[in-house]
Amino acid sequence: MPEFRGVWDREAVTAFLREVTIPLRLATRRPDGSLWVVPLWYRYRDGGFECATAADAHVVGFLETDPAVGFDVSTNAVPYRGVRGNGTATLAPDTNKDTLRALLERYLGGTETPLAERLLDEDREEVRIRLEPATVYSWDYTARMRSADE
Repeated sequence: MPEFRGVWDREAVTAFLREVTIPLRLATRRPDGSLWVVPLWYRYRDGGFECATAADAHVVGFLETDPAVGFDVSTNAVPYRGVRGNGTATLAPDTNKDTLRALLERYLGGTETPLAERLLDEDREEVRIRLEPATVYSWDYTARMRSADE
């Protein structure tokens, strides 16, 4: 079970992560030890993040080598707020593209767009990335940035 720290409790973190439709920024290590950050669509389910990507994406190989990750889901507009932390990623085939379809619904509102059709092409292999957080840290600058909003 993850440790929750920061200004929000588990329920507030869950509400935030389900409310916002901004990408998760996933940090991992490349085989040479350098850091790599990639934005991914996510859904928050059962206390973890589920993402999808092409089976041949660089991040898949990096996670196969080292499953330790950092993550950030934060707003890009004032007042800034968000969730960050670390954990472990596991990979599994998204054979029927169920995770991808759920993400297309969440971020695009459906699967009837040229992008969705390209991603759902039957020849494209998809991988599900499941991120199990170890530590979740929430932060919210709403109160201290109130004057910047006015």
